[in-house]
Amino acid sequence: MPTPQGIRLCALSELDDKAPLAVQIGDVPVVVVRIGDEVHALRDQCTHARMALSDGEVTSKGIECWMHGACFDLRTGAPTSPPAVEPVDVYLVRVEDGEVFVDPGTTVN
Repeated sequence: MPTPQGIRLCALSELDDKAPLAVQIGDVPVVVVRIGDEVHALRDQCTHARMALSDGEVTSKGIECWMHGACFDLRTGAPTSPPAVEPVDVYLVRVEDGEVFVDPGTTVN
């Protein structure tokens, strides 16, 4: 259910450090990643092979697609390694009172 903060995804405590979490918001697939105190939300679809990024892993380059190894920066969505050349959407995330909210209608890139 939408709130002024966005759509609640989960409690911050439900996110494991560097472990992608797949969520569906209407028809928008979203992958959520926590790194320390930072939380990132991106469209859960590699722009190269259309595979779920949430099935990949978080590396020093960002989130890596499991199929061909394309990586995307968690902050900007920009590809950080081939074969992807197009960025993925990055969504505005808000953490409030230990809850994680996202606005899938607002991209930050």
